[in-house]
Amino acid sequence: MDSAARFNARYYERFYRNPATRAATPQSVRRQAAFVAAYLKHIELPVRRILDIGCGLGWMLRAFEKSFPRARCDGVEYSEHLCAKRGWTQGSVTDFSAATPYDLVICHDVLPALNDANCEIALENLARLCRGALHLGVLTAEDWAQCDQERTDADVFLRSADWYRKRLARHFDNVGGGIFLRRDADVTLWALETLPPSRSGTR
Repeated sequence: MDSAARFNARYYERFYRNPATRAATPQSVRRQAAFVAAYLKHIELPVRRILDIGCGLGWMLRAFEKSFPRARCDGVEYSEHLCAKRGWTQGSVTDFSAATPYDLVICHDVLPALNDANCEIALENLARLCRGALHLGVLTAEDWAQCDQERTDADVFLRSADWYRKRLARHFDNVGGGIFLRRDADVTLWALETLPPSRSGTR
């Protein structure tokens, strides 16, 4: 099945809507967004422009809209089905562009769908799109053994956590919790507030 047809109504029903088969809930997504928003407010990073690329049903984007009510929030989605249903901008993490970068870029459950070459392109594009914080959610090879495989899309490319860390370290500091700050962002961090670029694959 080609990628455009794969992300159809049936896919989102199984992995996102149906309580019996989905891996995440709207409540868990809201908790995650609240954590990220609290951290960004703590370090006083101005958040005026938010991009959720691969925004899916929009749960996380809507949560950030509430945390940052004055920010412009843009949702970009590859799925033709969801763009038609919810009005998102159709685009791909590999080639979506913006004239002005975003203070917060969200990218969850997108990169494992890409092969290595396209994933590297996507990571570089995320760095171009982001001028502040990147909130990244990725299923890694280390995660697969401990996740609920009945509720998780198995048709993905599983790469090691260090594979991602090495490439993210070109542009970002890892501050934990799936949050990566641009090295050139106007934020002061103490040395122990960032993680080293390469660690073990355990969480």
